[in-house]
Amino acid sequence: MVENQITDQTALEHYGELRSMVIRSLLFLAVVLVVMIILMHWLIPYLITHGSTTDTSLVLLGPMEVMRIYVFVGLVLAVGLSIPYVGYEIWKFSKPALNDKESKMILTYIPGSAILFILGLLFGYLIVFPIVYSFLIGLGAIHFDMMITAQQYFSFLLMTTLPIGFVFQLPIVMMFLTSLGVFVPQQMRKIRKYAYFGMVVFSVLITPPDFLSDVLLVIPLMLLYEFGIYVSQIVHRKKRNTMEAEHV
Repeated sequence: MVENQITDQTALEHYGELRSMVIRSLLFLAVVLVVMIILMHWLIPYLITHGSTTDTSLVLLGPMEVMRIYVFVGLVLAVGLSIPYVGYEIWKFSKPALNDKESKMILTYIPGSAILFILGLLFGYLIVFPIVYSFLIGLGAIHFDMMITAQQYFSFLLMTTLPIGFVFQLPIVMMFLTSLGVFVPQQMRKIRKYAYFGMVVFSVLITPPDFLSDVLLVIPLMLLYEFGIYVSQIVHRKKRNTMEAEHV
């Protein structure tokens, strides 16, 4: 009976901690969203003029379209900027179930993951999106009068940048899997050709059908994979040295 009460109390404490973590994360997201919406007046012109190499004018289909765009783009930016804080909250919630080594390891991955995500967004925004957007606009202008809504423009912008932000997480994922013992660097080298093939397929699918666009995307992805192998070697070496020291 006493054990059941202790178990129920522990479960309620965990539920309360989880609830608090979710509330803090949502409040942080809400604050960042409000800030992004306030800054949207200055961000929107930059996203339009610096992301595209064409002079295509954007149109709105109604007065409420402006608010929908502000909230839509602001929410995506707020989610991206909130990832480090949410990761920290998840780490803090999971910390009691981790040993000191696992806790420190996961905490060190959070800043790296945020930096790589931002670099991926910048790469997609500054390089991939202008190439793909200009190609499709030029292709459509051959046969059609192009009229692009602001909603379509920003949807396409996010569609061509967000996936690359997540793909740039590859080195962090490789390091994490190595630290868990799922993979070792030698295995990653053996499957390199299959990984490269997947990157080529991804590049062909997301970029226009020309060699230059494919190369501009696939080369950074290959470099990320090689960087992931390099940092995984460091993680694997430290893990092996730690295990050998513990057995001495």
